[in-house]
Amino acid sequence: MNPQIISEEAVSIYNMSKELKKIKKRDGELNIRTKKLEEYLNSFLNLKQEQAEELEKELVKLDVPRLKEMYIKKIIDLMPSTSDELKLILNAYPITVSKKNLDKIVSVLKKYIPKETN
Repeated sequence: MNPQIISEEAVSIYNMSKELKKIKKRDGELNIRTKKLEEYLNSFLNLKQEQAEELEKELVKLDVPRLKEMYIKKIIDLMPSTSDELKLILNAYPITVSKKNLDKIVSVLKKYIPKETN
């Protein structure tokens, strides 16, 4: 019996965390693997779920040519703070983004990057 893929979509760490919370609520407790996944995700979550969704909407509104949903989710997961960091992330994909658009994306991201308190 071969499993069949019904649909495929990009999932951010924020979406994954939200789904884990649903599973935890439903089952009462997570198994060892999902506990490890929860720990891993929590070490990278910098935003609240609502902030991540709002940021995604803002990035989509920029209407950057050829910037797909999965690229946007990866950008939100990694939260680059400079155009160079963003360019490195996007180099993993078959997309070229102009310097102007890179700067627009980073300016939106900077509104959501948590300020360090020292």
